[in-house]
Amino acid sequence: MEKILSSLKNIKGSKKNRKRVGRGPGSGSGKTASKGHKGQNARSGGGVPAWFEGGQMPLIRRLPKRGFNNPFKKVYSIVNLDILEKKFNDGEEVSVESLLEKKILKKVNDGVKILGKGEITKKLIFKGVLFSKSAKEKIINAGGTINE
Repeated sequence: MEKILSSLKNIKGSKKNRKRVGRGPGSGSGKTASKGHKGQNARSGGGVPAWFEGGQMPLIRRLPKRGFNNPFKKVYSIVNLDILEKKFNDGEEVSVESLLEKKILKKVNDGVKILGKGEITKKLIFKGVLFSKSAKEKIINAGGTINE
């Protein structure tokens, strides 16, 4: 026997009508619609937010402030030498644009910094990027040039 999608029906008891509050006799929740008499919570749009503590000093204001947030802190996008070794060919230029183009970086924050993790054997030309001390040493030892 072939079943057609349009002939399918829900199993009895699987669907239940939602409770309609504030509807006349017989519903069991008419008149005040289970909200009690008057008061803030009985009004339309009434009630208080979940974090409200009844006028008591809120928890977030009772706890002391901690730490320091520096709005002038510089956040650098970092790249390690081992990634440059894989992605660049000998004699290529490494710049912010080339790093974005080769999808090594998704975005540049306050600049790019090259860190010294891994080894490098290729002679790369670096323009417009910062270096850690160990990265600078490895690049120069490999015969690369740094143009700042």
